[in-house]
Amino acid sequence: MKLSRLSDVFWFLPMALGIGALVLAQGLILVDRALDDADLGFWGAFLYRVGASGSRDILGAIGGSMLAVAATSFSITVSVLATASSTYGPRLVRNFMNDRGNQFVLGIFGATFLYALMVLRSIRDATIDDGSFVPDIAVNVAVLLAVLDVAVLVYFINHIAGSIQVSTLSARVRSELVAVVDTLYPEEQPKDSRPAVAPSTESAPISSTESGFVLSVDESALLTVAESAECLIEMVVRPGDHIVDGETLVRVHPPELADDVAGAVCKAVDFGITRTPYRDIQFAVQQLVEMAVRALSPGTNDPYTAHNAFNELATGLVPMARRPAPRLGRVDSDQTVRLIVTRLPMTELIDDVFDAVRIYALEAPVAMTSAIMLARRIGVAAVDTDVREAILRHLALIDAAEAASAGDRVNIEFCRGEIDVARQAILSAG
Repeated sequence: MKLSRLSDVFWFLPMALGIGALVLAQGLILVDRALDDADLGFWGAFLYRVGASGSRDILGAIGGSMLAVAATSFSITVSVLATASSTYGPRLVRNFMNDRGNQFVLGIFGATFLYALMVLRSIRDATIDDGSFVPDIAVNVAVLLAVLDVAVLVYFINHIAGSIQVSTLSARVRSELVAVVDTLYPEEQPKDSRPAVAPSTESAPISSTESGFVLSVDESALLTVAESAECLIEMVVRPGDHIVDGETLVRVHPPELADDVAGAVCKAVDFGITRTPYRDIQFAVQQLVEMAVRALSPGTNDPYTAHNAFNELATGLVPMARRPAPRLGRVDSDQTVRLIVTRLPMTELIDDVFDAVRIYALEAPVAMTSAIMLARRIGVAAVDTDVREAILRHLALIDAAEAASAGDRVNIEFCRGEIDVARQAILSAG
């Protein structure tokens, strides 16, 4: 597993905190042994010495209560996950699993339990042949950790209540969309980018040795491989694609060099069992679209959540529309094109969004109005003709669907009027 994917693993932070607690406990026990009964002067006034029996009672109470609180917190988290999955969609559950706040809370409770357990086992009273030993510093630190855990519990209740709010969840997904837009479609083209020219030479495919979803492609590594082998690598897949073992990942020009770079090419493509939004912009968009679609379902009937989702989509897609289409060629130090990368055209993202709007939002004027405003924003901001034409085409399709709808005529005419306003604004900007 790559280090960059550890943030997607729920157990990583709790495990790190648990290991830290074990190290801290052992370290303080060694400090207590080294100091033994030494006079600590001023600092000694801050230590409470309750003897072996009292220390055992304190540590036992702290350890037992922390384990119970951790179990309760985990139950609350599971309940929230079930609610979020049924309300907003199962693909949004990863936002709760990746939440550093939830990971820290469960980790600190478990770490306090492990700390108390390790310190407890080191206590010796006078009946032991080795002599009595009470790690007073370590016991006092356990009390401080218990006080900290009370504050953490209060934070957890507030955090978990806020995390299931629509605004919080959509803001998290929106931040992921903005991040992937900035990564894959930057305002300034990379210095080594050039317009990609389709190679006319023969090529040979390099097939995948794994199955799963493409999570990321190390373009820098592929460029280095192509430069070393003096060949041209043409990417066929992009993050988000599902690949089966034996399907083509890249094509190599000339074909006789394919075997030389096959191993390095396969290592540069990272696979996983599920899609993530870090390099997969279509998945980032689909999360917000799914939130809107589920909110518009008859079982939920919450058009204001859909309205919020469309506004969040505008935060990522409007800046993307203002930027020119990325140049897909990458050159080496000699300015020779060695790599052709892939990027999802914005027109496909527009299709994903507004096909769903046309199907699910016709009977929800609040959601439809915000969707039309999203189309207007994108169309006015678009610098590419293809994007503007795609928006106009979808506005025409929505207009036709509204005209054929059997819903309330007042709402239908209002939405059609908004479509006309959006269309005129886009044509004027173009």
